[in-house]
Amino acid sequence: MVNYQSTRGHKDSLSFQDVILSGLAPDKGLYLPDSITLENLAYLTQEDLSYENFVKTIFISLDQASAKYVEDLAIYPGFENSPEPVLKELNDATVVMELFHGPTKSFKDYALQPLGAIANRRLDELGERGLVIVATSGDTGSAAIQAVKNSDNIDIVVLHPANKVSEYQRKQMTSVIQDNVLNIAVEGSYDDCQKIAKDLLSENPFGRRIISLNSINWLRVMGQVSYYVWLTKQFTSPINVAIPSGNFGNAYSALFGRSKGLPVNKILCSTNVNDVLRRFIETGELAPEKTLPSVAPSMDIQIPSSLERLIYDFTDGASKFYDTLLKENKAKLSDDKIIELNHIFSSTTFLDDDIKSEIKSLYEEFGSIFDPHSVTSIRMALDNQDSVPTVAVATASPEKFSNVIAPLIETSSEVEIDDIEEYLKLENDKFVISESIKAYFS
Repeated sequence: MVNYQSTRGHKDSLSFQDVILSGLAPDKGLYLPDSITLENLAYLTQEDLSYENFVKTIFISLDQASAKYVEDLAIYPGFENSPEPVLKELNDATVVMELFHGPTKSFKDYALQPLGAIANRRLDELGERGLVIVATSGDTGSAAIQAVKNSDNIDIVVLHPANKVSEYQRKQMTSVIQDNVLNIAVEGSYDDCQKIAKDLLSENPFGRRIISLNSINWLRVMGQVSYYVWLTKQFTSPINVAIPSGNFGNAYSALFGRSKGLPVNKILCSTNVNDVLRRFIETGELAPEKTLPSVAPSMDIQIPSSLERLIYDFTDGASKFYDTLLKENKAKLSDDKIIELNHIFSSTTFLDDDIKSEIKSLYEEFGSIFDPHSVTSIRMALDNQDSVPTVAVATASPEKFSNVIAPLIETSSEVEIDDIEEYLKLENDKFVISESIKAYFS
């Protein structure tokens, strides 16, 4: 039996059925499995399975207890077509994996669709109605809403930083007007939204079960590991993966798969002006700075939540590291762990002008338009000189960022959502936001 423990050492552990609806652990850590039923994910075979059924086998391999929740469940209900990722070859050494063909045109659909469906089933089993609280830097919010908007058992609140997501991203969230959906624009940064969401998840002032669909939920990792398992099956050799990195959930999922036998060589993490991850990868020091706006807003993050699982893996306990971070606004790995980190990861920073230049140059070179986040991972992949293929993860459709792309490419035009919006705009105050949530769902 797999048990789930906190990265910060809290003594109580959870079962799979409990971790489905979990947010932070009582000590504010993240949950991780203490054992894996399948030692080597590379043993899995796709055979003639559909992608959806293949993902179910991965869930069950990672934890047999998931079988009762996924075996007869539609885990990708929002996808109009097969959720199987799309691979496009750029040259002999570089491939793009498109993960944006879901309902919100973002890679977040690949993990949130299964999580939403499984969470709804678990709540039905308990006879409860859950309240989801999600912070988003752009894509998670709309994907979470699409995952639960038709749920019989879930209400959802999404916090996004006011005026710091693209208009298209905002309207993907705020044009879903339903009784079980509340959107709040917070006057602050994504990190402010994330802190409030984490505090509300930990404190639970609502007198009902509250749930996280952010990357702090372990099932998000399971959903993302799944496409890396599938990806490695498409190659006869090991591969590198290049990932545009914000909250580190996607990169951690690749790392977790690698640690369980997937033939992943290097993990390349591209960042924007908010390059806290690049600095961490190069120096082993996590030192958040002020979050700056960029043309790649989903990476506008200075405190990557999912990094905590890597910290745990590299230190056998994240409590001391995060206590230091809280006190000093910086914390550092030991020298030997920095060497280990550098062996697996590399990173490059792309400023706004770099991103705009890459959008144009990649279009001129390959005749394809990529979004501001994906161009960073694609450029890292193209520049990589390893002897094995490198797969760049394309995380969002260019349609979502046509406001950035249209002025750069003559043949491109801006795509707009004309639907009516409904959302609250509130100050960066946990009490005000909490009371507004209570009033909305009263």
